[in-house]
Formats: sequence, structure tokens, C-alpha cells
Amino acid sequence: MIGYIEGKILKKEDERVLVLANQVGYEILLPAFVMENIAANKVGEEVALYVYYQQTERQPKPILIGFNLEAEKEFFQYFISVEDIGPLKAVKALSIPVREVARAIESRDVQSLTRLKGIGARTAQKIIATLEGKMGKFALIRKEDKKEIQVAEDFLEQVYEVLVKQLGHRTAAAKRMIAEALKRNREITTAEELFEEVYRGEQTNNR
Repeated sequence: MIGYIEGKILKKEDERVLVLANQVGYEILLPAFVMENIAANKVGEEVALYVYYQQTERQPKPILIGFNLEAEKEFFQYFISVEDIGPLKAVKALSIPVREVARAIESRDVQSLTRLKGIGARTAQKIIATLEGKMGKFALIRKEDKKEIQVAEDFLEQVYEVLVKQLGHRTAAAKRMIAEALKRNREITTAEELFEEVYRGEQTNNR
């Protein structure tokens, strides 16, 4: 199974790219926010994508869907777990960055979710019902700025805010979780890395 690809762009279309890796050309579908991130990449330039691989009995032709970050791919897997949202519908729907979709879900913002292509109010409510409470980590994905993905400033404060305001932890518990995570891993430099470490720590504590 293909999970990650690095290679040269052979061709770019509106919703997909053809990437040459190890003398094989891979056609990869891209959500609009991913395509926007590689808009400056020209044919012949290198690109790196995390890939969601889809192949089923009902759809025997393999489909590859590309993302900037592994966390975006993980979010996509959550997103397609919602009733009536398959991979192809999800690709078309994700016209805005994952972090914005995740924040809309956690804040129960139906109106923002209906901005997604092909998502009506009823489906938006299904998305919230299925995924609310699971999106805090994805709401911390770093904001994209043109081609570069910038490191968020004051990431400790960002993680604290999400733990307390979005995920419902008490202030003392949130501070403890952050302190323990930083103690376990002193090389954390971004909100995403810190949230991942907090998440791992809580999984261990709940066993």
C-alpha cells in the first residue's frame, strides 16, 4: 500500500497531479487546499505528498489522494467515516484547510461546514454528530502561508486553549498535560507536535 510519495511533477490538472517516483507515474487526486499549497510548483519540480490509498471490491481501480501533512491524511480518514461521505465526495468537499474544518466541527458551526462543496445542512449535522470531540488535534495544524507551512507562534498557549475551550479539560489538568508532554519530549517546537505528545500521554494514562 502506498502511504507517501516523493517525486517530480509530470503533469498538473485542476484536481490531480501526475508524479514520477522511481520511474513510475502516480496519478494523485488533491483536495483544493492541497492543490493551492503546491500551486507554485512547476512541472519538473519535486513534490512530497502523504497518500491515502483506496481500493475496494465495488471500486477495484486504485485511487490515490494526496495531502501536505500526515495529520491531514488522518483527518481525511475520520471525515470519510461519516455516513454518506466517501473518498471522492470528501476530496471535492475539502475546499478549505483541514484546520478550519476541524474548528467548525468542534464549535458546531453548521453554516461553515455547508460552505464545503456538496455538503448540505443535514450532512453537516451528521459530520458534527460523528466527529465532535475528536478534532482538537487537527484544529492545531499549522496555518499554511503560500508554499511554506509556518510554525505557529505561542504554540503552548494554542494547545492550552484547545484543551480547555474545545476539549473541555479543566485549567489545572490542561497545564499538567502540557507540562508532562514537554517533560517527555524536550524537542517539541510546534503546537502539532505538542498536541501529539499530549495525546500519546493520555492514551498511556488511560490504559
